[in-house]
Amino acid sequence: MSIQAIIQGKKEWRAHVARVKALPKDYQIVYRELQKYLFKVGPVELTAGTGLLSGIVDLFEEGAASGKGVLEVTGRDVAAFCDELIKDSKTYADLYQASIVQEGHKAMNKNTDQTK
Repeated sequence: MSIQAIIQGKKEWRAHVARVKALPKDYQIVYRELQKYLFKVGPVELTAGTGLLSGIVDLFEEGAASGKGVLEVTGRDVAAFCDELIKDSKTYADLYQASIVQEGHKAMNKNTDQTK
């Protein structure tokens, strides 16, 4: 990754954080909880520029502009809202599980080869 890409990424992240800080307080609180949840669950595409987090901020900005409360936008079960957002996304957990399966297959093949 070039230094220019790092600098550009930091600029995008700062702009993203500024958008979050401009939201009403209730939206900011729910956004932080969503962000924590998503960081733990680990969707691979979670960038600020054009990723999931920016989409959430877009949705929250629209909801706030129309006078809706944040739970009117997300529903009362915020974790379920997150799960729905990432249901078709590849997560780091998925990648890890795939690597475990692959290692298991390698080990089985190695054992099979040794018993011949």
